[in-house]
Amino acid sequence: MLLVVQKFGGTSVADADKIKAAAARAVKAKRLGHQVVMVVSARGKKTDELVGLAAEITDTPPAREMDMLLSTGEQESVALMAMAVQTLGEEAISLTGGQIGIVTDSTHTKARIRSISTNRMRQALKEGKIVIAAGFQGTDEDFNITTLGRGGSDTTAVALAAVLQADVCEIYTDVEGVFSTDPRMVEAAQKINRISYDEMLELASLGAGVMHSRSIEFADKFRVPIRVRPAYSDAEGTLIAPEPADHLPVVTGVAFVRDEARVSLSKLPDRPGVMQVVLQKMSERKIPVDMIIQDVGDGGLAEVSFTVPQNDLAETLTAAEAAIEELGAGEVLHGTNLSKVSVVGAGMRRHTGVAAQMFQALCDAEVNIGMITTSEIKISVLVSRDQCEAAVHAVHAGFGLHKEHALTPPLGQSHAASPTGATFTNEEWETDVIAKLSSMEDIVVSDVCLDREQSLVTVSNIPDTPGIAAALFSANAKADVMVDMIVQNISHSGLAHLSFTVPKAQLQTSLEITRAAAEQWPTTELNSQDHIAKLTVSGIGLRSHTGVGEKMFHALATANINVKLINTSEVRISTVIDLESGEAAHRAVLDAFGLEG
Repeated sequence: MLLVVQKFGGTSVADADKIKAAAARAVKAKRLGHQVVMVVSARGKKTDELVGLAAEITDTPPAREMDMLLSTGEQESVALMAMAVQTLGEEAISLTGGQIGIVTDSTHTKARIRSISTNRMRQALKEGKIVIAAGFQGTDEDFNITTLGRGGSDTTAVALAAVLQADVCEIYTDVEGVFSTDPRMVEAAQKINRISYDEMLELASLGAGVMHSRSIEFADKFRVPIRVRPAYSDAEGTLIAPEPADHLPVVTGVAFVRDEARVSLSKLPDRPGVMQVVLQKMSERKIPVDMIIQDVGDGGLAEVSFTVPQNDLAETLTAAEAAIEELGAGEVLHGTNLSKVSVVGAGMRRHTGVAAQMFQALCDAEVNIGMITTSEIKISVLVSRDQCEAAVHAVHAGFGLHKEHALTPPLGQSHAASPTGATFTNEEWETDVIAKLSSMEDIVVSDVCLDREQSLVTVSNIPDTPGIAAALFSANAKADVMVDMIVQNISHSGLAHLSFTVPKAQLQTSLEITRAAAEQWPTTELNSQDHIAKLTVSGIGLRSHTGVGEKMFHALATANINVKLINTSEVRISTVIDLESGEAAHRAVLDAFGLEG
């Protein structure tokens, strides 16, 4: 017997026929011998309708009364669902958040779960009933109804699955699952059968609307398997789960953001605190900064570039000028009509040829790369917007993602996997879940890591033309060099600078083959630094939580630690610093985010 949590969003319970179809799914699972808990959202546009009604009454509705009002949407859904189940011959009980035993704080419209009592649910399941739980809501200690804010039904579903130790949490939605890229752009895009939690978080643009990212992070912590399934068919959908021990695809998907703008701050003083000032100005204006890049300084000066949504460009330029004024030096440049294209795959942790394959695919399509940034499982490039579609098609085809089984890059080699993920015992499980639930909405930074085993290679003054990155990283892949961070900032006067990190033990090999590859470009200069440390902050929502970067770089500035290199992804900010500053930097950033070492 399995314990299954099934979550149905608003579009999946929009009318009577869809409610009956959802009820039939739960009954089918029950008759297969499973215990079933359903988590149900408000029907269709019900929440919007209620918000609209409140707006007709007052422009400033009290938060408590809004919770009272909005919670009726889920209450309606669970009652109708219980009726539908019972007409199919099975016992069911509908429960509001308070009746389930979800106790929250008193922060109306965005309450946080403090505790969950599972006694009533377990008793109902023991009696053979299907439990139908209202998502998105709970009650505070004074029995006021509260709601959990954005992604609240996802939060309820994953929290119940975690605390009940469910075998799977099924998310029923109006899509077939998660695809290798947007099928509206690439018709040959394939549905992904299985994807890891980290990949799902990095592929945020492909997961938009499927699940709230905080719920995926929480599922990761407690190893709750999530299956995203279509509500309109019996298709298996996509399983979001821990990385398998073997048969891991090197690349899982290609994501893109079409409308990006670039802002560059050049001629900045290369000293501690500069990045903190820049990000502070962005944070003050709540500007969601993406693709942050700082390459190696030269002659006491540094350059920082980042991307922002096209619509935020004017406000970003104002913030950038304010940063320049406060720093007393620098120049603001910008570019428009740009797109970000990314490949994501947990398997690239173990394969040396992913970067070479991606850059070669772009080269073959004659797509020029404006900027490069990476994380452990993601490589992102900035390209002209008019080349976005060509870039996505080229990279998608280059990794064989249009096929049932993606291709392994022809260059480079696979290496053995490292154990990932924590294991948990049953002892005090519920207490542990609840303790972490109480700070679930605070989970922005979950880990700070220091890597002392990297060296830095910088290739300066290379021609800004297609094929340069492909040549450099193909050479490294052929030599089986495991490249980690890759940073390329915007070019000037037709010349670009590219830096990357490699394991210390492979530095001399990388220098030799990189030097040989670069001989064809007479202007090129090659430099390296053996003794560096890489400091990485990991978490979720780093892009939307605009203060994370500011807090990180403020901590480094306060410790008088200079940053040599920066790159970012959806879930990581990585920096390169001097090795002798590594321990102090690690401690400063841990303290800044209140984490244990």
